[in-house]
Amino acid sequence: MNSEFRELLTQKAKQIGFDTVGFTNATVPKRNQDRLKEFILNEEYGEMKWMQEKAERRISPDKMWPEVKSAIVLGMNYGPNTDPMENLKKPDIGNISVYARHRDYHEIIKGKLKNLAGWIVAYSRKNNNESDVKVFVDTAPLMEKALASQTSIGWQGKHTIIVSREFGNWLFLGEILTTMEIQPDKPSRENCGSCNSCIVSCPTNAIYADGKLDARKCISYLTIEHKGHIDEKYLEPIGNRIFGCDDCLAVCPWNKFSVETGEERFIAKPELENPSLNELLNISDDAEFRKKFSGSPIKRIGYKQFLRNVLIAVGNSNNKEYIKKIKPLVNDESEIVAKMANWATNKLSNLHTSKSEVTKSH
Repeated sequence: MNSEFRELLTQKAKQIGFDTVGFTNATVPKRNQDRLKEFILNEEYGEMKWMQEKAERRISPDKMWPEVKSAIVLGMNYGPNTDPMENLKKPDIGNISVYARHRDYHEIIKGKLKNLAGWIVAYSRKNNNESDVKVFVDTAPLMEKALASQTSIGWQGKHTIIVSREFGNWLFLGEILTTMEIQPDKPSRENCGSCNSCIVSCPTNAIYADGKLDARKCISYLTIEHKGHIDEKYLEPIGNRIFGCDDCLAVCPWNKFSVETGEERFIAKPELENPSLNELLNISDDAEFRKKFSGSPIKRIGYKQFLRNVLIAVGNSNNKEYIKKIKPLVNDESEIVAKMANWATNKLSNLHTSKSEVTKSH
């Protein structure tokens, strides 16, 4: 398709609510294909078995849809209005990743993608160039960051996330694959240079080289995707992170150009921005959990896994006052809850006595 179509599509996309648009051939760079093969070979996917099972389809869009010719990559800014790292200094709150402090982005973006896809189909019919389209939002075996890195939207940083000159690290991605041929963008220049802030900042050393992340060590994976016990060596580094981790994104120098999201549904809900651990411990069962996190991606991990994460934060709080509240959970029917309650109770019980307490005892 010609430049006029690209311009009209870009205008339409921004009217719908997308912040940035890119175009590329429906191919994945060899370096990304090679990295995926290495990731699978080393079993760095952990419990995410679908990564291995769908690897052959993920390696290139045409493996999933042979007729595809082009990819339209859409970005929505979800930039926060506060520094995500500030919550890490508050041990009595549960830190939730920026992307999960509001409505689930999947449903918001998918609706917008369908709207834009309908416009594309109508345009192609009107111009006697009928084409098929398919929409994707992080739910299919599609290497969306690899596709985005071939567009003008941004480049893939050393932490594997797309970095934008306009929006820093805060972009949700969605894609429209199509059978029409569209002139591709000139890819963004990679602008990380010698900076390795994202690698250095990782609390668990999950990013072990430029563009290489071992999911089994990643706090986002451990608190969201990992269903069982978390290895004890990661418990203290998790700190008060109860759902996801933003460290590698938040420290990126390119965030100095980021702006707060203009999408009202991506603005953090007050109750999710800095919830107290005490408040989270008061959630008594799955029904209350689902009600509190209705419409949030947090809901999908379930009550018991969520409680496991909260107990890790409690254990790292250095606040002995939680002991009485969590001690009954040592006998919880859920093994992951009971184990973390026991760990947190022991950790808080073994805190060194403060100087003021020693003085009072004498």
